[in-house]
Amino acid sequence: MDSIFDLESEVRKYCRDFPVVFTKAKGCELFDESGNRYLDFFSGAGALNYGHNNAIMTSKLIKYLRSNQIVHGLDFATTAKKDFLQKFNSIILAPKKMNYKFQFTGPTGSNAVEAALMLARKITKRKSVVYFNNSFHGFSLGALSVTSNSFYRRNVHIPKDDTIAIPFYDSQGIDSGDLLQNMIKKFTRSEIPAAIIVETVQAEGGVNVASSSWLQNLQNIAKQFNIIFIVDDIQVGCGRTGTFFSFDDAGIKPDIICLSKSLSGYGIPFSMLLIKPEYDLWEPGEHGGTFRSNNLAFITGAAALDYWRTDDFSKSVKLKSKFIESRLREIVIRNPNVDMGLRGKGFIWGVELKSRTIAKKVCKAAFNNGLIVETVGCCGQVLKLIPPLIIDEVSLTLGLSVLEASILSVSHV
Repeated sequence: MDSIFDLESEVRKYCRDFPVVFTKAKGCELFDESGNRYLDFFSGAGALNYGHNNAIMTSKLIKYLRSNQIVHGLDFATTAKKDFLQKFNSIILAPKKMNYKFQFTGPTGSNAVEAALMLARKITKRKSVVYFNNSFHGFSLGALSVTSNSFYRRNVHIPKDDTIAIPFYDSQGIDSGDLLQNMIKKFTRSEIPAAIIVETVQAEGGVNVASSSWLQNLQNIAKQFNIIFIVDDIQVGCGRTGTFFSFDDAGIKPDIICLSKSLSGYGIPFSMLLIKPEYDLWEPGEHGGTFRSNNLAFITGAAALDYWRTDDFSKSVKLKSKFIESRLREIVIRNPNVDMGLRGKGFIWGVELKSRTIAKKVCKAAFNNGLIVETVGCCGQVLKLIPPLIIDEVSLTLGLSVLEASILSVSHV
């Protein structure tokens, strides 16, 4: 298969992990050119919460394209944008009593993070940013400066005086919230950070879940010292934890929220910030991007919002989440001789194995048996399970059975 990649950079990754040529996809399934079927517990790294080629979104997208409406429009006002803004505000924000301004950034999650950091520094006129061990926020220079993974940072010259890394949540009995507060108290006024950026669930970091009380404490610290509190909800937002925002159950209201990945509902590139009105201090044109305001994503993103008009979809996600957790715990209990750890929330779960080598072998065995799953964590030792939210229990059962068999096949070698 290497011959077809003669023109592609060595940086390619997922085609190495899953070495087939994919041709079609529908719902929770992918198919290769030999007709083999694969259950997708990867969901485009979280960009396909509503599954591949969602029929409702496909029909609306085709209708839009056939009517010669605006595809590229910078930040022009368009009917597609108007519909998305109105629906997001009325379906998602208003019921939660959340008042935010929308900023459409460039098409990637990194673009949203960069804009959030830039705005926080503009608001506070300070430069440093607090981030957390095992965090991941993107591949651009600013996003990498608040990303913990040394593999991504090692060959990039990142200014070290602009960021402060502290433990995520409760690390080895240390409450990092208290640690941060005591640290800031010793700073001069100019040394106080401009922002705190956090993922409520660290996906790439190994599926580490923060508690509601810890997140509330972070928000309180930010308010106490006039620090901008940013939640990166790019991978675990849009329903991944059972509620639209991953922090809904925590009772917090961040100053800035970063959204991307499943925001379009269809895998179409789309990113935005939600900004509290008092912090929307941009001057016209001060931040931009040729591919902000993706009108095709407005169409599919607006269709995705219909899932959230009632509580029915959220209830179904939470119900299936309990099923996933129950089955995973059964796997751990059934196999006491296998060194496994389990953690997660909603539709994102991590199975920690003894080493990166074992985890990679499990992924390979799973793929050979028709299941797509990836490894994450600081040492690549965690299997991350993020199936699409629309998956049925039959497919979930099958996928988890393949996962268990794959773990056992490697552990017994």
